[in-house]
Amino acid sequence: MGHAQNKDYSQRDYDAILRDGEELISTHCCFCGMQCGMNIRVSKEDKKVLGVEPRYDFPMNGGRLCPKGVSAYRQAEHVERLTHPLIRKNGKLEQATWDEAMDLIVSKIQEIQGKYGKDAFGIYSGSSMTNEKCYLMGKFARIGLGTKNIDYNGRYCMSSASVGFNQSIGIDRGSTNPWSDIKFSDVLLIAGSNTAECHPLSMPYIWGARDRGAKLIVVDPRQTKTALVADVHLNIRPGTDVALANGLLHVMIEDDLIDHDFIQNHTTGIEELKGLVKKYTPAYVSEITGVAVDKIITAARIFGQAKNGMTMFARGVEQHATGTDSVSNYVNLCLVTGKMGRKGSGVATFTGQGNGQGGREHGQKTDQLPGFRKITDPKAREYIAGVWGVDESEIPGPGLSAFEMLQALGKEIKGLLLICSNPIVSSPTVGDVGEYLKGLDFFVCMDFFLSESAELADVVLPSTVWIEDNGTMTNVEGRVLRVKGIDRTPGESKRDWKVICEIAERLGRGQYFQFNSPEEIFNELRVASKGGTADYYGITYEKLDKMQGVFWPCPTEESQGLPRLFEDLKFNFPDGKARILAFEHKGPNEKTSKEYPIILSTGRVVFHYLSGNQTRRIEALRNLCPDPYVEIHPNLAKKYNIAQGEPVKVSSPRGSIELPARITKITREDMVFVPYHWGKSLAINHLTNPALEPKSKIPEFKVCAVKLEKISSHVGEKHG
Repeated sequence: MGHAQNKDYSQRDYDAILRDGEELISTHCCFCGMQCGMNIRVSKEDKKVLGVEPRYDFPMNGGRLCPKGVSAYRQAEHVERLTHPLIRKNGKLEQATWDEAMDLIVSKIQEIQGKYGKDAFGIYSGSSMTNEKCYLMGKFARIGLGTKNIDYNGRYCMSSASVGFNQSIGIDRGSTNPWSDIKFSDVLLIAGSNTAECHPLSMPYIWGARDRGAKLIVVDPRQTKTALVADVHLNIRPGTDVALANGLLHVMIEDDLIDHDFIQNHTTGIEELKGLVKKYTPAYVSEITGVAVDKIITAARIFGQAKNGMTMFARGVEQHATGTDSVSNYVNLCLVTGKMGRKGSGVATFTGQGNGQGGREHGQKTDQLPGFRKITDPKAREYIAGVWGVDESEIPGPGLSAFEMLQALGKEIKGLLLICSNPIVSSPTVGDVGEYLKGLDFFVCMDFFLSESAELADVVLPSTVWIEDNGTMTNVEGRVLRVKGIDRTPGESKRDWKVICEIAERLGRGQYFQFNSPEEIFNELRVASKGGTADYYGITYEKLDKMQGVFWPCPTEESQGLPRLFEDLKFNFPDGKARILAFEHKGPNEKTSKEYPIILSTGRVVFHYLSGNQTRRIEALRNLCPDPYVEIHPNLAKKYNIAQGEPVKVSSPRGSIELPARITKITREDMVFVPYHWGKSLAINHLTNPALEPKSKIPEFKVCAVKLEKISSHVGEKHG
């Protein structure tokens, strides 16, 4: 990761970087929610992507890029780019014309919906797309196809944070504060996030806080690179976050480290919380979590005594059967100590997908309409119907959530459009998911690479990469950004938003999709979001260019946006008070047993992104981490007589996978860890538990029960 000083670069500086015949496209990275600023070097003559240069003018990363960001541009010219439509003929995907592909898609949609009803055709979408495309997919599902069955892969990432924030503070913005506030915290509690690897450009902010004397508390079952630099590492047993937070709250209440005035004037629910956490003594919590008593007490006192502090978390907290409880309980730490509504105090979740925030705001969630409106709210339905120019009765109700949709394939859902997602790698029990996809009457996929999921499709449509399109994204802070691209579509590829509009036209619904540019889509999104919780109405492309992004809510064109929420200490409930909620520890859905005595947890590595469909194809990243592995503590490895690098069979009640052992003290003795960026026989999601969190419907990726077996055969198929 580069560490060039943060400074403004003049045009003269850029002229020195560029060679003759080149230009710079100023945009943002396509990967995680940091949305780091970058400049793409492009040939003026043939628009070929040549490289990347840092942007020093964007405040989030100030000229720094992580390994993925440095390499992202390489997918644009990749030899495996899809450049022609493909149709399955005689069991094989073969090149076809656009007319052939579109005629087949439209006829199959009409056939399936005519026979089984509108809801028999579903859309499974993604959150690495622009806001414009996320909005368009929700609109296309509801009034293009008329189906209730649309959901997206953000269901696997951000949904527990969404529910947790909504039930505690009444609004789901990934951070109550701009990222620059991190430097002004006196204590940072980071739970379930290996920030140094998964959001490395957040680390300079953390170092900034440390330079001011801030304490760092890290909650993680592994001694990650982030945990290594913590003042207190709470090495929690996976699935016990609710109990740990209860223990921290118990100590802060017993030691009177809570803000009585803030609680009385700005919250409800404290008495119920006090009653519940009374039994969660440090000794009791230590038994549940495996964290030492003195660490629990020390962490609670550090957090409680600090004037300003933030709790920040990621998938390690959220991807559990009790994920929403865990999120709200970590929010409780700030509510009971009054750490909200000012610089250096608040809550945040590290957004995994590039547009994980915007992707969940504007209607591609099955229970949602644009602006974070509920699809069951009569007033919301009436307003959006007016924006779209349809009768309210034409807007379907809520459908199935993402994994429930997959389970319904071949049953209630006979046809599927998949875009910007790879569920045969990213879903739990991926072996079953493959069978679900094969059970469809018709399956169409839009992508720029032939992903593991696309390999099963009846039609594959070639789309553009992020640097070939324009639009907006919303980053981890809630800052809406402009992304800009090159005016090109390699081969016969098309921009996916144009393809969606064309399908709508062919279905006789084109009058609702008369868009000629992303800006036209965005301007409709602005109106659709007006008055909603995520109000973008006052945001324009011109304002975004001038301001380096605008924080929502931004309700008027005169507004400059709202970087820091709740400065007036009015929370997003009718009475203006935040909800302190009390939760009993329930633990994971699947407990260890005599047959499956070990806990499995999964996660990311710095060199790869999500299902790996993009990063596994970039040679520089693949060389740095070519294959998955299983982390095993030395004591556990000794028990099974496993040596460094030896092949190990890891099995759960749902499947098995063979991986080389990486023996390390990073991991707890009662667990193993496997990164999840690989497909086919190397997909760890063959093993993970499909149990869903009841409120958010997120699968419990972060903990299941497994067993280990030492094997003598070679490790299974490598997939690059």
